[in-house]
Amino acid sequence: MSRIGRAPITIPAGVEVKVDEHNHITVKGPKGTLERDLVPSMKLNVEAGVIHVTRPDDTKENRSLHGLTRTLVDNMVVGVTKGFEKKLEINGVGYRASKEGKNLVMNLGYSHQIIVPETEDIQIDVPDANHIVIKGIDKQKVGQFAAEVRGKRPPEPYKGKGIKYDYEVVRRKEGKTGAK
Repeated sequence: MSRIGRAPITIPAGVEVKVDEHNHITVKGPKGTLERDLVPSMKLNVEAGVIHVTRPDDTKENRSLHGLTRTLVDNMVVGVTKGFEKKLEINGVGYRASKEGKNLVMNLGYSHQIIVPETEDIQIDVPDANHIVIKGIDKQKVGQFAAEVRGKRPPEPYKGKGIKYDYEVVRRKEGKTGAK
């Protein structure tokens, strides 16, 4: 059995989980509602505030989908209760970010400003000019949005300038040496 797949998911107070016959799951909580279509072969049992995910047999495909399905459902439950966030740091002289209305405006050394609009699923906070916090209830959308913002100017290895995750370590390279 999959160690991740067999772990039960406890449903916190204030969260409502519905699973229909085609494995379409709906999770409602204090932060919002998430819906997802799961693989039809996986069985989801919701009883007494606990969700159990079981697989029909031990084929390779079902074994790999067992832990994935359980993790997807758990991320939905965590998302509607606590939410997810990614923190980004901006390094570089003159590199800065600000929030104007619903838009993230960044100066990243280009001849123009880069403007990224906030979506209905994603909230952007800019606590100071060198930090960006991206929040939302869907883990996949938060991670994708953070990756797209980081992709506007990824960190370079010589001076470390660019946008990086707060936990990311940029491997630095040595520059050119003077030739004789």
